[in-house]
Amino acid sequence: MRKSDIPWSGSPSPFNAQVKLADGRRVAMHYMRGKGLFVQDYSPRARGWSKSAVVYKTKTDACQGITLKAKDGTVAAFGDFGVYCADGEPPTESVAAVAVGPLTKWDKHLTKDFDGWEKIVVAPGGKKVTFSRGSDTLRWTKAAGFPASR
Repeated sequence: MRKSDIPWSGSPSPFNAQVKLADGRRVAMHYMRGKGLFVQDYSPRARGWSKSAVVYKTKTDACQGITLKAKDGTVAAFGDFGVYCADGEPPTESVAAVAVGPLTKWDKHLTKDFDGWEKIVVAPGGKKVTFSRGSDTLRWTKAAGFPASR
């Protein structure tokens, strides 16, 4: 049995996030300083966590917390990074990510010089995900993935 690499403080941290799927699996994401955004998943069958895997590589600082949503086998997340985020500056990189099925491959979309997404909506059936901030939206579909980066 493998334990999660994510430290558990007993209270939710804005820099670590975890979500439970209907089938008992769990997905956890965390920032690694100077390395980027990482994911692990928990299998109730194996009764253990997978090894940490990179979702998005960057050397910039983590900004706000990580948001994770799951519905009908689809998991969506976003995280933000910036050169001076530790000093209170806004993010310069916002990554949105979606995985389905075995959760081993994450489809990613990077938006540069953007304050970051605020909300994720996973449509029933998990075939569509919408990331939003005010009037800005980014859509992912199971059939086509994300649109080409801006």
